Amino acid sequence: MGIHRKFLSVTAAAAVIALAAPASAQVKVEWWHAMGGALGEKVEEIAAGFNASQSEYEVTPVYKGNYTETMTAAIAAFRAQQQPHIVQVFEVGTATMMAAEGAIYPVYKLMGDTGENFDQSAYLSAVTGYYTDTDGNMLSMPFNSSTPVVYYNKAAFQAAGLDPEMPPKTWPEVEEYAKKLQAAGTACGFTTGWQSWVQLENFSAWHNVPFATKANGFAGMDTELAFNSALHAKHIGQLADWQKSKVFDYGGRRSDSAPKFYSAECAMYMNSSAAYAGVKANVKDFEFGVGKLPYWPDAAGAPQNSIIGGATLWVLAGREAEEYKGVAKFFTYLSSAEVQADWHQSTGYLPITNAAAELTAEQGFYDKNPGTDTSIKQMTGKAPTENSKGLRLGNFVQIRDVINEELEKIWSGDVSAQEGLDAAVERGNKLLRQFEADNS
Repeated sequence: MGIHRKFLSVTAAAAVIALAAPASAQVKVEWWHAMGGALGEKVEEIAAGFNASQSEYEVTPVYKGNYTETMTAAIAAFRAQQQPHIVQVFEVGTATMMAAEGAIYPVYKLMGDTGENFDQSAYLSAVTGYYTDTDGNMLSMPFNSSTPVVYYNKAAFQAAGLDPEMPPKTWPEVEEYAKKLQAAGTACGFTTGWQSWVQLENFSAWHNVPFATKANGFAGMDTELAFNSALHAKHIGQLADWQKSKVFDYGGRRSDSAPKFYSAECAMYMNSSAAYAGVKANVKDFEFGVGKLPYWPDAAGAPQNSIIGGATLWVLAGREAEEYKGVAKFFTYLSSAEVQADWHQSTGYLPITNAAAELTAEQGFYDKNPGTDTSIKQMTGKAPTENSKGLRLGNFVQIRDVINEELEKIWSGDVSAQEGLDAAVERGNKLLRQFEADNS
């Protein structure tokens, strides 16, 4: 049986009530998402705001677990012809969604087909670039996008004789600052969350070097990984060397290292701009600042622009035309400056439109919360290149697992940086070939 809802016949009594208070049945739109806790409450608030803004459509958000669980559930639902209209998919699932021919209703086509006012240039190019096809058309609607930044302990900087308003700009400065901080009593210079995303994926974009061939996978599935270059090996090798003296201290694959910063054990912490709310909630004993990612000054073209993490909203095919009108109306509402500015200010995620960033500035948010515009400046300072548009790689979740395993061997001193990166590239390429074979 199809997934379309069947309306029950109206009883005579209900018909009388309907005559007294005329109302047409709202068209239902289902949105599966992966936002739990406070973020989930914000998602509910956005849907409720849209529902209250008009009477034709009703968007119902449904929490389906973490990103992997939500994506898996949507794929299974589509196969069973019980798919939602909208599903939130994390950025590493982009290639998988694109490869699902016939399952996706591209956003640019949806907005055009439904006659919604839709101007791609209104969106931050560094965000939309991740989700466009080779002709520059938006395939999905950006929602929660973030980019890595540097959080730093202003009190520790002051104690070490460093300017608390001037975070390090380059990697040599990171080392110099870290040693001064350690001399003044801080145990560790810096730590990092999401090491593959920050120290390899964003490192590549920030230095305008390829993470993978074929424009990081945008130009074809026959891509090969390229993060074992001399520059990558130099960087990872330097981190491994710094680990010996705790200039750098590894704290785990995701955001496990956050307590090292919260407790002032480490003076600097590299992680998502969307970690801002968590940092603000957990840092009790010192003031913190936010700075851009450091770069190697001898790398030509650095700094370029960083790339995003987070997720986007995909529209699944196979529903009624009237329902898609509701999806399109909801996307217009979601993209409005007011909704996006509120989402950005509440969560630390990037605003997806230029207008939302401008409204946030006008409202004085950046003045009251210094550093919260760092992510926007870092992403929009330069137009994205082939190397800094984003990544579109199949089996990317598994590839990240491989990278984590090999980096941990490097940190523990079992292999050299070059050996570890070479092994990660070799193992990762096998996963790319498997994805290519499965989708050719």
